[in-house]
Amino acid sequence: MLVLAQECTLTLSLININMYARNFPKKRYKHTLKFLKQHIKPSETILDLGVENPFSELLKSEGFRVKNTSGEDLDLDISTLKTDKSDVVTAFEIFEHLLSPFTVLQNIQSKKLVASIPLRLWFASAYRSKTDPRDRHFHEFESWQFDWLLEKAGWKIRAREQWTNPTKKIGFRPLLRWFTPRYYIVYAERI
Repeated sequence: MLVLAQECTLTLSLININMYARNFPKKRYKHTLKFLKQHIKPSETILDLGVENPFSELLKSEGFRVKNTSGEDLDLDISTLKTDKSDVVTAFEIFEHLLSPFTVLQNIQSKKLVASIPLRLWFASAYRSKTDPRDRHFHEFESWQFDWLLEKAGWKIRAREQWTNPTKKIGFRPLLRWFTPRYYIVYAERI
């Protein structure tokens, strides 16, 4: 585990982190990479939903064959999903931004899916950027809701994990973040 954390930290330091400034999500990336490696082989082709980003670059540096969608609004344009022949689709922190994740999940052609979401926190409001209209959470799921969504869209969950996202801030809500799971990741296969 320590070796994986050191490898991940070293690899992350090689990626351009300007996009995240001081808020680069190292813990989330470490957990996500470990989970992905448990279920997906580097030889499998991956379509990563969302534009190219530091995590997709990390996956490439780890030997995965990744291509990204090109920024189309997946609520309105699912043509890439209907024609793509990748072995796996990944969606890391994507479904909470969509008005209709069900449509996207139904139209994925791949047989495997790895997806993560931020979980709804009872003590915090849904995330909403004031400057970027595409950086807002329409859904903040509880784990059972996301499971149900996947099941209704024709997916069978084979593995799942949750983890917390503690902060170094002081206060009641930062204290709760040490104990309350914030992220949820699943590996699912098409039924």
